[in-house]
Amino acid sequence: MTQILVNGMLLSANYALIALGITLIFSIMNVLNFAHGQMFMIGGFVVYYAVVVWGLPFPLGLLGALVIVGVIGMVLESVFFRRVMKNSSREENTMLLAVGTALLLENVALSLFGEKQRGIPPIISGVYRFGDAFLPANRLLVLGISLALIVLVLLFVNYSRTGRAMRALAQDRTATLLMGVDVPRISTLGFGLGAALAGIAGALLISISGVNAGIGTAISTKAFIMIMIGGAGVMSGALLGAVTLGFAEALGYAFFPGSVTYLIIFIGLILFLLFRPQGIMGKPWG
Repeated sequence: MTQILVNGMLLSANYALIALGITLIFSIMNVLNFAHGQMFMIGGFVVYYAVVVWGLPFPLGLLGALVIVGVIGMVLESVFFRRVMKNSSREENTMLLAVGTALLLENVALSLFGEKQRGIPPIISGVYRFGDAFLPANRLLVLGISLALIVLVLLFVNYSRTGRAMRALAQDRTATLLMGVDVPRISTLGFGLGAALAGIAGALLISISGVNAGIGTAISTKAFIMIMIGGAGVMSGALLGAVTLGFAEALGYAFFPGSVTYLIIFIGLILFLLFRPQGIMGKPWG
């Protein structure tokens, strides 16, 4: 049982980065970024090429993933999403754009990298024992980095001037504009930060589970599960959804095959949404 708890904690910490990223984008722009999983995939490939192909230290690979994926997110917002939102009042148009972006990135990745699974050697070696549970040092390092990043993001959003502007924009776009906030700049920064969080999650997990060009869809699906559980657009709900999914996976994998585990998770999610469609932390009115 201790091993299940340890595995659940590891999954939850990494999923929290993904959930915070997609929640940040949704709350600021009211856009469900279907390409969020592809941001995760790009972050993994950046670290792979930095560490394995070019022989750079892992921290430089992490920094590269953070910057590159963040810049990609800002370009997508400023060049594509902002234009579509300006010229169209229908929300489904931004959803279709996000789906198209996801398909584009996935097919570009397949053309460039193929379908081969790639990974990097463990960052550090060794195994720690906690009671009857075993925790590789590499996974413990990834857990520590993930928790540190989660704390930094929450501090930034809650206490920095830019973070407060993002929160204001998420609550009322018109009022934020009237208060003199540079809304386009904050939207771009928010989208970039959300994408960067997915990228850094992929950069961390490549040392554990590897990455391939087709992983984006599965990661996006998990991201949507987390925000549906916790409540769309709610930061605390994103964390709660990540913890719920992480421990559900750890418990399921301990007793069932992977496909059966996700069948049970989807059935449970459907039943949950019948009684609480807004999620645990979401409001009934949105």
